[in-house]
Order: sequence, then structure tokens, then C-alpha cells
Amino acid sequence: MTKIRGLAGAGALVLAIALVGAACSSSSSSGASSGGDVSGSLNISGSSTVEPITSLVAENFQGANSGVDISVDGPGTTDGFVLFCKGQTDISDASRQISDDEKKACADGGVHYVELAIGRDALTVVGNPSNPLSCLSFADLYSLFSSEAKGFTNWSDANALDTSLGGKGNFPDQPLTIVAPGTESGTYGSFIDLAIKGIADDRNKPNDTLRPDYQSSADDNVIINNAEGTEGALGFVGFSYAQNAGGQVKEFQVDGGDGCVAPSAATVNDGTYPLGRTLYIYVNTDKLASNPALKPFVDYYLGDEGISAVTQVQYIALPTEELQTSRSTWQTTESSASPSA
Repeated sequence: MTKIRGLAGAGALVLAIALVGAACSSSSSSGASSGGDVSGSLNISGSSTVEPITSLVAENFQGANSGVDISVDGPGTTDGFVLFCKGQTDISDASRQISDDEKKACADGGVHYVELAIGRDALTVVGNPSNPLSCLSFADLYSLFSSEAKGFTNWSDANALDTSLGGKGNFPDQPLTIVAPGTESGTYGSFIDLAIKGIADDRNKPNDTLRPDYQSSADDNVIINNAEGTEGALGFVGFSYAQNAGGQVKEFQVDGGDGCVAPSAATVNDGTYPLGRTLYIYVNTDKLASNPALKPFVDYYLGDEGISAVTQVQYIALPTEELQTSRSTWQTTESSASPSA
């Protein structure tokens, strides 16, 4: 049985349609999806952003290989790496690259791994559709989310700080309700690195944390629900969650210094959207010899049929050359791990 946490609303519909389509399809980029003879179990944990992709891949793979038991969970990239570096999971989903401290933890735990890019994301700032603003600059984001924003309970409380940073200082007079990922999330770290760190460094302020008085949630659907139902809502999520919420949330454009840009596949891939990032899976290569399900599952994940899950759940496909790099890296890895190598 595959344990997953699905997307809410339209996301669940996308997932259901994708599963039906996969069941009816006879095309395959690897024997794993059509042979039906793979057995074993896989334990996958990590990023809640990547979770919908991996869950769909797992559902499709298991649908053709009933002897495989796959568990997919999404507590967050950071929490996922804790498990992975203890050897407790086979694959770790990640919305950022592994940190130096996590590399050391894996080395100390005797865990060897390979990093594989699988897609891209437009980290998306979301609010209620009633919000009069359409674009937020880095100065705006810092003024609302940084440690210097502690105690701001109204959007307009941030006006003076925003003006001092070169922003317009035109925030509305309405209660500010922030629900966003917590420290366990790779999305949390990515947002800080991309939107907060530069200004924090210039001001000699903490550059690795957000304001301590917002509501954190490891469940992206809670963040979306806040944006849908609260007039002064603010938060940030992976692109898929915002896209699947449709018009129920406002996706803010972001100005990183070159003008306002909306999140989209095109703006992420051309580098103009300032909150674009890459999504990854990390595979424990020590388990290739002992777990018969691991190699065929990753083969399938990186094949044409498997990797299509990225766009089916509303994330952004890797450029062809980057996907080929991941495939070549995996081919080299599995060849070197083969008993005959």
C-alpha cells in the first residue's frame, strides 16, 4: 500500500486524472512500469513540496508492480534529511540542496547518496484575492517576514521599515495573518536565501531566520487555506499548491530588482522570476545492492513516463539538458553499484 498525503481541491483532481491516464497508458520508458515483477519496499520522506510528484510516481509504479510497498511522507526537507542520514529512508525528497551539516550527518551515519534534480519550482507568495496589492518587492517581503517585522500585526505596521529599505510603504490597513512553512521545510530555507538574506546581511541582522511570531505549518494546504479564507493572509508555498488553488488565492508577482514578475514555468526557466529553484531526490546508493525495488523505481522516476509527474501535478519540467544530466548521473551511479561492475 502506498501512503501519501494528497493535494486539496483541484490538486486531488489532477492526481486522480493522472492516475487514470497512467493506468490506461501502455507506453513506458523502463521495464519497471510494465513488467509487474518488481518486489520489495521503499521508504521515502522529505519535502512536502516534492511529495506530490513522488506520490504520483509511486502510485503509477506500484500500479504496475503490485509486489512493491511504497511509503511516501512529506514532513519537510530538513526533517527528511535527518531520517535519510540515519539510514532510515531509501530516498529523500528535497526542495533545496543538502547542507554542509547534513552532508556531515550522512558521512557520520555511513550513508552514501546521489543527488538527482527532477524538476523546478516557482516559490510562490500567496495572499487573499481581496488584497489590493499585486506585486511585492524584496524590500516588501523583508519588511513583512524578517526578524525586524516581529510584532507587526497589521500590514501597515511595516510601512516605515519598507520605506527605509526603498519600498513604497503602501501596505493596506488590515490585520496581517502570516501562515508559512516552518524551519523543517526546505521552502523556508529557500525563501530566506532568495528573498531575505541579502537585505539582512546589509543591515547586520539575522540572516537565517524569519520573524518568530508567525504561524508555521508543515502542511502546505494549511497555508493555502489561510490565503483562501483570511482577508489579510500572507504566506508562501510551492508553485503546485498555488496553481491548484486557482483563483481562490492571489499569487503575488515578485520584484527582485528588475521589475515585477509573475511565477510561471516560462519565468522560472528564463531566470526572470526571482524565487525560482530546483527540486531534487536523494537516493541512498548503499541500498541498491540490498533493496531490489530501489533501482527499478528510480529508473522509472527518471524515465519519460515517471518524470511527467512533475508537470502533471503543476510543477515545472527541467530543461532537457538538465534532465539528461540527472539521467547520466544515475546511470553512472547504478553501474558502479552493480555487483558485476
